[in-house]
Amino acid sequence: MVDLNDGIAETRLPQGSMVTTDVVVVGSGPAGAGAALFLSTLGIPNIMITKYRWTANTPRAHITNQRTMEIFRDLGIEDQALADATPHELMGDTVFCTSIAGEEIGRILTWGTHPARLADYRLASPCLPADLPQTYLEPILVRNAAQRGTQVQFSTEYLGHRQDSDGVDVDVRDRLTGEQYTIRAKYLIGADGARSKVAADLDLPTEGAMDIAGSMNITFKADLAAYVAHRPSVLYWVLRPGSDIGGIGAGLVRMVRPWNEWLVVWGYDINQPPPVVDEAAAVQIVRNLLGLPDIDVEITGTSLWGNNEMYATHLQSGRVFCAGDAVHRHPPSNGLGSNTSIQDSYNLAWKLAAVLRGQAAPSLLDTYSVERAPVARQIVQRANKSSREFVQFFEVLGLLDAKDEAEMVARIEERKANTPEGAAKRAALVSAMELKNYEFNAHGVELGQFYESDAVTSDGTRRPEPSRDSELYYEPSTVPGSRLPHAWVGDARHKISTLDLAPMTQFTLLTGIAGEPWVAAADKVSHELGVPLEAVLIGPGHRVTDLYYDWARLREIDEDGALLVRPDKHIGWRSIRLPADPHRALHEAMSAILGRPVAA
Repeated sequence: MVDLNDGIAETRLPQGSMVTTDVVVVGSGPAGAGAALFLSTLGIPNIMITKYRWTANTPRAHITNQRTMEIFRDLGIEDQALADATPHELMGDTVFCTSIAGEEIGRILTWGTHPARLADYRLASPCLPADLPQTYLEPILVRNAAQRGTQVQFSTEYLGHRQDSDGVDVDVRDRLTGEQYTIRAKYLIGADGARSKVAADLDLPTEGAMDIAGSMNITFKADLAAYVAHRPSVLYWVLRPGSDIGGIGAGLVRMVRPWNEWLVVWGYDINQPPPVVDEAAAVQIVRNLLGLPDIDVEITGTSLWGNNEMYATHLQSGRVFCAGDAVHRHPPSNGLGSNTSIQDSYNLAWKLAAVLRGQAAPSLLDTYSVERAPVARQIVQRANKSSREFVQFFEVLGLLDAKDEAEMVARIEERKANTPEGAAKRAALVSAMELKNYEFNAHGVELGQFYESDAVTSDGTRRPEPSRDSELYYEPSTVPGSRLPHAWVGDARHKISTLDLAPMTQFTLLTGIAGEPWVAAADKVSHELGVPLEAVLIGPGHRVTDLYYDWARLREIDEDGALLVRPDKHIGWRSIRLPADPHRALHEAMSAILGRPVAA
């Protein structure tokens, strides 16, 4: 037994013999570690392998949106995440400037920090976004997965797999000893990143292209509090003509820890030989973006990476599933990467658990691709569109056709002029800045995921037409397929969210006092199908009451109706009102979601 950081213990598996488990997870990133944590929380034996010796060594993903924070809340790790995160109030004063110490071109309040948008965010969820770099996120997920039962295998490389009607043989290599062995599992999850070998072995169908643009990361330490603490944000966009080694003149200074740990993202021409970024070059790039030629800078790392625009149109084959960057690859715009990866695994884990326990037919697993492939397409397209929308910002400033650095600088300066050209440029900047809401305040993209599959039983209604822009604004609904709306409920001593009433360990039926017959129906169906199902009455005199009467406005059903909430907090079925035979209605709905035949 070897003790590792953060109290995680890694057990080396025996060599030369067959190892068995229910699920093998390849990869310890947000999708893989998330899958392992969810499965262990549900009591499903699993082994998580990664070829690396430890978790992420660079900050990478960092924006943690409300949906992901809700999942952490469900798992009981929200407090751990918040303890390591930069809080919401320090995230949002996103700046566009000529350098950190130089002139501002403008700011935009992001991630729901604008007062007009903060209400939307607070009404939508019990959680607010936070900034949690991947270097901090992954240890939380891995630690909790291991504590709950996951066998964590570092320095263990996935080599390939063979599947049959009963399971999957996963061939792996211990990178410390060089020895190879096989893990026999019932299912395999490939969460091994954008260069996924599991996805390649499955030959999953994809659309799009890889490496459409080149970027470099430079991580560094420098005390910038005097330049940024008064305008706190996680992102500072810099237009610095002539200062980069690729010639595009724009870069990003990203906060990792306020206000002394940072990451620079800088572009290069991917069609040319990759640049050599030694310490001297890295220091020069950082100082140029900061506009502080003499500042002390400690470079802590450099790396090159490609921007991608690719998604899988189907996420599984037989007993093997892929999640995370293995099936959706895109630039970091909108901050959707780790969030979508975790949410992939959240969708898949309860379905695997239900099938492994014999509670659901294997056909339930087919709904993973049906539900999550459209999300993969949406977020890849949205992130790349946001990235391209920066072009309008450059166009407005007149940078795209400038002949040289001097002309670029002059055109940026022109926005100050008391001339018709200066006035036009200032007006155009207003519109260009407004467009960036689609990258930084896309609340509907983050929370509005809607599922249509055999794991959702329609009540014959259609999803309401949005009254506002569906990408910018989330609008709650209880139409089957929707995420359960948040409202504060509880009693005189406790306040909880409706989302807290529906943990991932069970199905939940929400109704009102007039729907009391649903309680007996739920208990009977739970025993008949052998599936955890709890009915919760919301109303005065019961354990939970509608504290602000918000739930009455959000539920979209009569008080005697019912909402059937799946373990992933999406509504699987609803009954607008109490039917003549609630037991039969509920039994048929549950059976349909689980892919089980309905008894005559």
